[in-house]
Amino acid sequence: MTLLLADMTSVLVAFATGILGLFFVAYLAKTILEKDPGNALMQKISESIHQGAMAFLKREYTAIGVFVAVMFFVLAFAVAKITAVAFVFGAVCSLTAGYIGMEIATRANTRTAWAASKSYNDAIAIAFPGGAVMGISVVGIGLGGFSLAYFLITAYLHKYGLMPIADSLIAATNLVAGFSMGASSVALFARCGGGIYTKAADVGADLVGKVEAGIPEDDPRNPAVIADNVGDNVGDVAGMGADLYESYIGAILSAMVIAAAPNPLIDLKGVMLTFLLAAWGILATIVGVFFVRTKEGGSPQAALNRGMIVSSILFALGAFALCGRWYGDYRVFWAVMSGLLSGLLIGFIAQVYTSGDAVKRIAESAKTGPATAIIQGLAVAMKSTVVPLVGISIATIVAYRFAGIFGIGLSAVGMLALTGMTVAVDAYGPIADNAAGIAEMSKLGPEARRRAETLDAIGNTTAAIGKGFAIGSAALTALALFVAYGQLVNLAKIDALDPKVVAGLFIGGMIPFAFSAMTMQAVGRAAFSIVEEVRRQFKEIPGLMEGKVMPDSAKCVDITTRGALKEMIAPGVMAVVAPILVGAVMGKECLGGFLVGSIVTGVPLAIFFANAGGAWDNAKKYVEEGNLGGKGSAVHKATVIGDTIGDPLKDTAGPSLNILLKLMTVVALVFGVGLERLHALLMGALPFLR
Repeated sequence: MTLLLADMTSVLVAFATGILGLFFVAYLAKTILEKDPGNALMQKISESIHQGAMAFLKREYTAIGVFVAVMFFVLAFAVAKITAVAFVFGAVCSLTAGYIGMEIATRANTRTAWAASKSYNDAIAIAFPGGAVMGISVVGIGLGGFSLAYFLITAYLHKYGLMPIADSLIAATNLVAGFSMGASSVALFARCGGGIYTKAADVGADLVGKVEAGIPEDDPRNPAVIADNVGDNVGDVAGMGADLYESYIGAILSAMVIAAAPNPLIDLKGVMLTFLLAAWGILATIVGVFFVRTKEGGSPQAALNRGMIVSSILFALGAFALCGRWYGDYRVFWAVMSGLLSGLLIGFIAQVYTSGDAVKRIAESAKTGPATAIIQGLAVAMKSTVVPLVGISIATIVAYRFAGIFGIGLSAVGMLALTGMTVAVDAYGPIADNAAGIAEMSKLGPEARRRAETLDAIGNTTAAIGKGFAIGSAALTALALFVAYGQLVNLAKIDALDPKVVAGLFIGGMIPFAFSAMTMQAVGRAAFSIVEEVRRQFKEIPGLMEGKVMPDSAKCVDITTRGALKEMIAPGVMAVVAPILVGAVMGKECLGGFLVGSIVTGVPLAIFFANAGGAWDNAKKYVEEGNLGGKGSAVHKATVIGDTIGDPLKDTAGPSLNILLKLMTVVALVFGVGLERLHALLMGALPFLR
């Protein structure tokens, strides 16, 4: 009984740590809002971005709310009322984190631009904490909400289910899966909707503004510029936050389910170890935030790396103590470390392939036109998948070697324990990008624009690192969730000679390609509307090209918003319906093959997409810095085309694939037992399906 009380104390410690994280978020937000927002024109531009972002968020959340309401009734009827309530709670927590992060990010942009007129350190001291608000909100609300849901479900089962406390704790690990499904559902819609929005606006602005009209990227005459800046926030702040939020929750859930399944009375302590590791990760992240500083002339990239390194070292030290001293088995520490180290490796490889020599080679290849630049970019991106996939494979083997299947779950937790820092570094990017745009539109001095553009270029690399990390975490989390699903439905192995398994492998392997096609076509359709609108305004508004009147930016924001919300529905619904149909019609063996097939093709495809887009984007920026003819040259136009092709890859299809893989697996986990019953009924009614 004493041990069980200590275990529940661990849940409360996790909850308290999540609340501490939110207090830190409030401190960061207050610090940012006290900074100088700049002159009147800068504030006006920033307010336009803020209003556009929040208006999109409101309309997107309304659409998501309808889906959440429908799924609540489905879960309540098909699974359990507690799971349905947990689903809604998980969705609300994710939406709240996105709202907080977006609110501050769209306030930090103009303050970063103004600070850039003074020094790099002043600028990064606003941009990075602005990203940290999103990062710490994700883990604070995520761990706080998840631990609270677990505690309340356990208490409910113990009191009204007439179960011993140990049995209640075990039952709660399955019922709380609804929380993870709620997070995953919101994440997919947020990533799809935000990704379609940001890239439709970006492609429209670039094709008509840069390529056709030959005006600068953030020229205030371009009516799509405000929509483009809004898109940076809805895609890479709210969207990325939702992405890693659901990975974070999924990793915790999978480790809990795996730990509880084999021997509840012994491995219940493993459930609590998962909570404590996540709590320590938040504390390590908070400390790491204070190490992101640089001097004038120093490297902002080095400052960001320093924060991640400090957090990683602190987490490793704490994990060693928790695994060895508290849990009593130092072997599980190496499972945790396998995930942490593979995550750092994936981030490093993304940095290598989206900056430096790799980018210069793509830019050099653009001397002979866009075709050779695209070929070189494709080759670089394909090569970039090798080391991350090998790293994930090694991490999986190491984790299993030291801690069995529970080690796979702990490896995912280790990779995602520093989610707060990862999201902070990633969300820094769109803030810096917005700051560069505001500096350009408000005509700040050349030094301020140079600093802001340098921070923006680094933001492209940090975004690639964040996307790489998100993809790696998707692989481990989806694998861990798959193991949990296998235990739930007693699927001991996947037999590659079973025709149903083979069918599942092919169907699952096809899904990432079909899903990517849907999201990319959605970007194309929305971008077409923006291109037509920008061309119309350039042609029909007298004095616009001369800079005598302002464009109708609100029209572009409205077109992009409507297009994104319309286009995000089909991919989101497919992710939920596909595993349910496969499981119900073909059975658990086919569904197991389906999930494995989707992971095997989806992970390399997502890495390929993310790094192709990041490399093409930075090749364009390398030319814009004055290399190979600089802005307006034939080489520049060729790299702009490459960047335009890469935009929907790195910011829409690629990131959405991460969530697709995890959502389909968590849907299988939540509906697993019910799908088996439905399959049995169908087999009885439709014998030809046997």
